Amino acid sequence: MTSQSGENLPAFTDLPDLACDNVGGYAVDCNDDFFASKDNLIRAHAAVWAEHEYGDRGKIMDGWETRRRRFDPAFGHPSHDGELSPDDLANPMAEAHDWCVVRLGLPGTIHGIVVDTAFFRGNYPDSCAIYAATIADPLDVRGLATATWTPILARSKLQGHHQNAFEITSGPGAPGPQRYTHVRLDIYPDGGVARLRVHGMPAPDWPRLRELGGPIDLAALEHGAVVESCSDMFFGSRNNLIKPGNPPNMSDGWETRRRRSPGNDWAIVRLAAPGTIDRVLIDTTHFRGNAPAQCTLEGIQALEKSPDTGWRTLLSTPLQPHTKHVFDLDLRRIGVVSHLKLSVFPCGGIARLRAWGNPEPADERALVALAAMSPADARAAFLKCCGSTAWATAMTSRRPFDDVPTLLRTAERVWWSLNMDAHREAFAAHPKIGAPKPPSQAVATAAWAGDEQKAASSIDQATADELARANAEYEAKHGFIFIVCATGRSADAMLADLRVRSPRSTTEELRTAAEEQIKITRLRLHKLMGELG
Repeated sequence: MTSQSGENLPAFTDLPDLACDNVGGYAVDCNDDFFASKDNLIRAHAAVWAEHEYGDRGKIMDGWETRRRRFDPAFGHPSHDGELSPDDLANPMAEAHDWCVVRLGLPGTIHGIVVDTAFFRGNYPDSCAIYAATIADPLDVRGLATATWTPILARSKLQGHHQNAFEITSGPGAPGPQRYTHVRLDIYPDGGVARLRVHGMPAPDWPRLRELGGPIDLAALEHGAVVESCSDMFFGSRNNLIKPGNPPNMSDGWETRRRRSPGNDWAIVRLAAPGTIDRVLIDTTHFRGNAPAQCTLEGIQALEKSPDTGWRTLLSTPLQPHTKHVFDLDLRRIGVVSHLKLSVFPCGGIARLRAWGNPEPADERALVALAAMSPADARAAFLKCCGSTAWATAMTSRRPFDDVPTLLRTAERVWWSLNMDAHREAFAAHPKIGAPKPPSQAVATAAWAGDEQKAASSIDQATADELARANAEYEAKHGFIFIVCATGRSADAMLADLRVRSPRSTTEELRTAAEEQIKITRLRLHKLMGELG
C-alpha cells in the first residue's frame, strides 16, 4: 500500500484504524502538550502544514508536540525546563520521557502501528515505545492508575517527516485473542508526532452484547464485521461502508469509479456473527448525483472459496439519492447468514450499510443440556444460582429457554414476583462477607462464592475483625445477613457499603439486598452456562 506522500506502507494499514476520532477514539491524557494538543494525534484527516502560522507558543503544528527537555546534572537525565515529575523523583535512574494515552474508539486486536511524524523535521522524537491495556471501568481515567500496561512495541527509532510503520507480529500484542481498549505512546525524550494510527480488528464484548439481547447490527465494524472484498473503491474505501456514526460528507462512504463496461459493482461483508437479518439500512446520504440506480442484498451461510454461487436474495430495490432507506417487511426470510453481498447497479456510492438481526445462540449446547435435565437436576442447578426454592422451581418449569438473554430476563421476572420469605431464603444461602466458611446450605456454591469474594480475600486482621463486627450488627438489626455483589470489590469497599446501609430501615434493606441478589444470580447463571457448555 502507498501513502498519500508516496511511502510504501505494509498490508496491515488496510485494516481499520481503531484509534481514529471518527470511530470514537480519544486522547485521554498526556504528561505535556505545551506546543500542540494531544487531540490532534488521532484526527481522521492527514496532517497539514500551515505555512507562516504562529501562535503565542510558537509554530502552530498539526500534531501532538511537547516542550523541550533540558539535561539536569543532578539526576543525569533530561527534564522539562529543569523541573522533575513525581515519577522522575521516585526513580532518578529512569530516563525521563513524554507520553500520551489514547482510548480506542473500536476496542480490538492490534496488528500494526503507524507513528506519523509528518512535518516534524527538526523536532521529532528520537524513538518511541507502545503499550496497551484493557480497562473495563466506564470511567477510564479512574482506571488508568491501576491498569496493567503490556508492551506491544519495544523502543524503536523514528524518522522525521515519515510514516513510521511497525507490525505487531509477536509477543503479547500479536494478532489473536488479546483485546485492548487503550494504548499509550511513549516518546523519547520529547518532540512532536503528527498522527498515531492503530490498525487492527475490532473485537466487541460479545458476552455483554448477547446478554442485552435484542437485534444487533451484525454488519457493524464496531461489532467485528469486515468488508472482505469489493469490485472497486476508486473514490471511497470499502471499509467506510460499515463504520460507526453518520458520514460527515461524501468522502466517508464507499464509492466506485464510473463504470464504462458491462456489469455492476459489489462489496462482500463478513458479518460479526452468523444470524438472521430482520432490518436493513442502505444509506446514500451525500450521494446526490452519483447514487446507484438500484441494488440487491444477498446472503449466504459459510461462504465457500468461490464467491459466485450459493447466494440467496434478501432484498432487491431501487435507490434514491441522499436517502436513508430502511427495509424490514420487504426482506425475504432466507435463514441464518454469515456474509452479505451488496451489489449496486451499475456503479456509484453508498454511505453506510446496516443489518440488524439476532445472532445464533452462543450457548446453545448449554441451553440444550439444561432443557434435557430431569426436574430434580435442573432445580438443583438453579439452586446453585439462587438459594430460593420457589425461584428454582419456577425456573425449572419455564424450560426450555431460546437463548441466554431470555434465560436472564425470565430469572429477573420470576425473582421480582416472589415474596419476602423467598428472598430471605435466598439471602441465607450466602456466606457472610469475609467469613471463612459458607453456611451448610451453600456448600454446592462455595467455589463460586470464593471466586466472587476473591478481591476481598487478602485482608488484614483488623479489617476482618471489623467486617465480622459490622456483619453481626447488621444481622441483629435486620434479621438477615448483609448481601452485596462482591465480584471485583475490595473488602474496604464492601465494609464502607455495610456502614452506609446498616442504619437504614429493614424495609429499604430488604429491597436493596434483593437487588444485589439478582445481580449475583445473573452472574451465576453465566457460570452455569459455562459449566454446561
